[in-house]
Amino acid sequence: MSESLDILIFGAHADDAEIGMGATIAKHTKRGLKVGLCDLTYAEMSSNGTVETRIEEAELAASILGVKVRTNLGLEDRGLFATQANIERITQEIRKFKPRIVFAPYWQDRHPDHVACSGLVQEAVFNAKLRKYLPDSEPVNVEQMYFYFINDVYEADLMVDVTDCYDEKIAALSAYRSQFITGQGTVATPLNQGYIERVEARDRILGQKRLLTYAEGFVSKLPLVVDRFI
Repeated sequence: MSESLDILIFGAHADDAEIGMGATIAKHTKRGLKVGLCDLTYAEMSSNGTVETRIEEAELAASILGVKVRTNLGLEDRGLFATQANIERITQEIRKFKPRIVFAPYWQDRHPDHVACSGLVQEAVFNAKLRKYLPDSEPVNVEQMYFYFINDVYEADLMVDVTDCYDEKIAALSAYRSQFITGQGTVATPLNQGYIERVEARDRILGQKRLLTYAEGFVSKLPLVVDRFI
């Protein structure tokens, strides 16, 4: 039986979660929380790198961020359609790790796989709590679901001050050399044209709203609950 996680983060491809919330991941693992990453595909359609290279890079990034476990469902890259089979695979992953909190990409993004991942995970989080759905596995009721930004940034409902963990985010992103570093035989893509620098600038600009050096933003579809304001 798998050990339960405090947080389970889904991405269509390895590096999605690191782009959107790498420093937030590091902040939580440093405090002893059990965080897991689940990549839906092996990103086999990537213009640069190979499946084998991407796996090695993903494992290195995970170790830098201190995550408990990183899995890959091996779904089809550019084939993340809302099929019953895809939803069931993700639902089973949620039931396997029983996370208190689930993260997924924001539902608007220039990459269709990020949008598809968001929808699939939302379906799976809902189905995971239904005892008559896949009755051979125990239902899991996720306490809260949040969405992180990858390429396109919209208005955040909340932000995390990640100033003290930002070096880990940059190190984790830099682990993906096949995606973010140019070299001989590399195909020019938005990812290797100063992408890490633009992510850093984005996180600086968001932090400036609350006079923080760096912040990562998130969205919740449910109202956030506070006991009181002061």
